[in-house]
Amino acid sequence: MNCPNCGAPMRLRDDAECFSCEYCKTFHFPTKNEEGVGLLGQTSELECPVCAARLDHAVIYHHRTLYCTTCCGSLISMLVFVSLVDDLRTQLGGATGIPRPPDPHGLQRRIQCPQCKETMDTHYYGGPGNVIIDDCSRCELNWLDNGELMTIVRAPDRSLEETPNW
Repeated sequence: MNCPNCGAPMRLRDDAECFSCEYCKTFHFPTKNEEGVGLLGQTSELECPVCAARLDHAVIYHHRTLYCTTCCGSLISMLVFVSLVDDLRTQLGGATGIPRPPDPHGLQRRIQCPQCKETMDTHYYGGPGNVIIDDCSRCELNWLDNGELMTIVRAPDRSLEETPNW
């Protein structure tokens, strides 16, 4: 990507969700889609475990992820996932309803980790949202299909409810 201000090549900052121009010090923040995903204009070497398209570097609410523009799934580091869910809950407010139970047949899906190519574990997500996710504990990666992140974020979380002090 070239700087819209001076035309020099812009560099994707490793520690931020934007591009920077080393010459004129301009920053460029990508436009976010309806899901809040900002594509960073760089394709990774990793392929989507669902549709085999190349994953793009992206940002969701200040957190770096990889995103499939074909099936709209996200590959998210397990370390990033927890803080991303917390940040999105804070930004979006409280729960918006109880999600439907997932189709148990989803537990039979077997996809390959984009990084190590081993079979990912497919299981019910342990938190709120009634979601089946895939993860690779070896690579510390979660795969979330289209809509699953927001289903988790918008679900009521009983662990946050206050318990009475008797």
